[in-house]
Amino acid sequence: MQDTKIWNIVKNLLKVVITLGALYWVANKISFSELSQALRTSNPLYLILAFLAYCCSILVASSRLNSFFKAIGLALTERYNFRLYQLGLLYNFFLPGGIGGDGYKIFFLKKTFNVSRRQVLGAVFFDRLSGLWALCIVSGALVIFMPRLAIPNYITIAVLAIGTISYLYVLRTFFRQFLNNFIVTHFKALAVQGFQTITAILILYAMNFDGKFSPFLLIFMVSSLVAIVPSIGGAIGLRETVMFSLATYLKLDPHIAVTISLIFYIISLLVASSGIYYIFRPQRLGADKLPSAKEVEEEIDKEEE
Repeated sequence: MQDTKIWNIVKNLLKVVITLGALYWVANKISFSELSQALRTSNPLYLILAFLAYCCSILVASSRLNSFFKAIGLALTERYNFRLYQLGLLYNFFLPGGIGGDGYKIFFLKKTFNVSRRQVLGAVFFDRLSGLWALCIVSGALVIFMPRLAIPNYITIAVLAIGTISYLYVLRTFFRQFLNNFIVTHFKALAVQGFQTITAILILYAMNFDGKFSPFLLIFMVSSLVAIVPSIGGAIGLRETVMFSLATYLKLDPHIAVTISLIFYIISLLVASSGIYYIFRPQRLGADKLPSAKEVEEEIDKEEE
């Protein structure tokens, strides 16, 4: 028990160090006056459309997760699941400790519906894995449209095909319950990444950008991988670090890259903030009171002993 608490403290300190380190690095590489100017002169109509596109991605992402829940026999209405998804988004930004929104959802569903934690964990894991698969597919498609990278198309296609076949093999061999609705869940995964790509495109239009979109879209998609790195505040600083580094490597304007990332972060934060409603109205989730972060951490610690 004591070792677990020490490890949780270490993890939290690492999150703070990684995030603050990334923010400090970016702050020393960019001009805030140029960023501020870009934000002030952005077209508000395209920003609103970008916000709506991101909202669409969240709606589809919520439905995708519910498809995985149905595969383990957990029957949630789309409305109820979306409410819980909103709460998870909020906690991905603000929940203290090493839990995160996914951990909170797993605990809440286990407690509320008396389902196996292992099954819910599997559903959430493959929901994330399907998102990673779709991210690779979209990134691969963008690589094909970027001859400057000098990567032969057959190599990109072969890598994506081998990855997809290997993924299907693992599902078929060990997780057959998630294979039955593979087409539906992974079509939704592609739709999520598609809407987020559209969000980035609309942000570029809002910035009155008139150059080639594909290089910026590629580094935007690649930077999404930093979501798996422990951090605080929804990976603030980490995505910007990746965007800046890749933009510099590809000889793109790093200020445009970082501005895209910051505007996307603001949009995602605004959407995630909608989960605050359920903290004050837990009845909408069928609970008199939501479990605290401490309760969740203590329960997880018990199960890990």
